Amino acid sequence: MQRSRTRLKICGLTREADVDAAVKAGADAIGLVLYANSPRYVSPARAHELARRLPPFVTPVLLFVNASPEFIAQGLAAVPNALLQFHGDESPADCMAAGRPFIRAARIPPGPAGAGFDLLKYAQDHAAAQAVLLDAHIEGYGGGGQSFDWTAFNWSHPLLNASSRLVLSGGLTPANVIDGIRRVRPWAVDVSSGVEASKGIKDPEKMLAFAAAVRAADAQPMDRSA
Repeated sequence: MQRSRTRLKICGLTREADVDAAVKAGADAIGLVLYANSPRYVSPARAHELARRLPPFVTPVLLFVNASPEFIAQGLAAVPNALLQFHGDESPADCMAAGRPFIRAARIPPGPAGAGFDLLKYAQDHAAAQAVLLDAHIEGYGGGGQSFDWTAFNWSHPLLNASSRLVLSGGLTPANVIDGIRRVRPWAVDVSSGVEASKGIKDPEKMLAFAAAVRAADAQPMDRSA
């Protein structure tokens, strides 16, 4: 049985050339980081300039970390068709307050400690989210190039194997994304540092290679033992 198509989000874009290259690579969504402490930060006005380059059916995603309602409103005013992504310590109520579809990031400790993260409860607590994005917990928020232990969770559990709710992120590269897709079977994958030349500067060839690896994973028969 062949897999369904894994969607692709490329996050942390800061330049027009990188937006164009992400679209060329086949990205279904691009992430714009509205978190001032990130090296990939863009202002709401800059997010507007970048998002307006997107063709139809490529979704802009605005990433926030513990942002005020006023700043979230600024981002939505600049990019009205955006999906929201919350990557900090926001409560379920905080995430729902904007009244817009959103993704909630789960920050899972890397290494053996990840097994102690109650992902089932987290998914239940954030049942209103369009998806739960699985990322490694690092100092700071996101884009650190670290993976969590993909074997730490039972991906066949009914709350987790409904792939439409899982987005795999954290330390993904063209070299390891096939294994990540085989093990987790996510609806989508999200990459940032794994396709960069330097922080905030994407590498077009790496984006193409990453997208090709995702397509290669989708072409493989479903391995139900993974």
